[in-house]
Amino acid sequence: MFRIIPAIDLKNRKCVSLVQGIPGTERVSIDNPLDVALRWIRGGAKIIHLIDLDGAIEGLRLNSSIIESIIKFSRIETQVGGGIRSKKDAQDLLSLGIDRIILGTAAIRQPSLVKELANEFGGNRIMVALDSKNGKVTTHGWAEQSAFSAVELGRKFEELGAGSILFTDINTEGLLQGVNPEPTRELVDALEIPVIASGGITKLSDIEIIKGTGAKGIVIGAALYVGNFTLGEALEFDEN
Repeated sequence: MFRIIPAIDLKNRKCVSLVQGIPGTERVSIDNPLDVALRWIRGGAKIIHLIDLDGAIEGLRLNSSIIESIIKFSRIETQVGGGIRSKKDAQDLLSLGIDRIILGTAAIRQPSLVKELANEFGGNRIMVALDSKNGKVTTHGWAEQSAFSAVELGRKFEELGAGSILFTDINTEGLLQGVNPEPTRELVDALEIPVIASGGITKLSDIEIIKGTGAKGIVIGAALYVGNFTLGEALEFDEN
């Protein structure tokens, strides 16, 4: 299995594409995120990736109603992250019918939450985000660096019951300068659970490179929004 997953990053109730996740660097800003979601669905997407950047960076729930609308109208598989800091945040999102929540900072600060949620809702609904820069996982919207590598934390969360890992290579994220497959390959080789990759996809050949690492999917944002290739072209690599 290999999945092509278009990303919808939400900030100030708009769909945006940031450079390196830095506020104020919007390469793209679209007023109606629901229209974007429906465009990807009409284009053949089987799953969409929703990130609440206001939640991730500021802990603010500005985009909740938008996420609810997208979930209501999408009728395809969804995974949602950004600012999920507590069990209640997780429960509220899962109750909307989201297929999978993505825990980042909360998982690293409170690993027991991963185990608790996996036991209650099933590991397949719990994804842990490992966003790595210069070999170390970062937290708090990429603002703080931990002392741990993605492999170290990936193994830990696999043991705690997480069903999958979202691995973002911050060194390439949002730059549209291509991918570095080695960190993804290293993580894939270390784990039994699926790894979904993110960061750096610029052209179609980058998708093929990441697919070759053994990752089970790739999240694509900027390259689709600026028109480097179409979703249809990317979906040629999709295997369900």
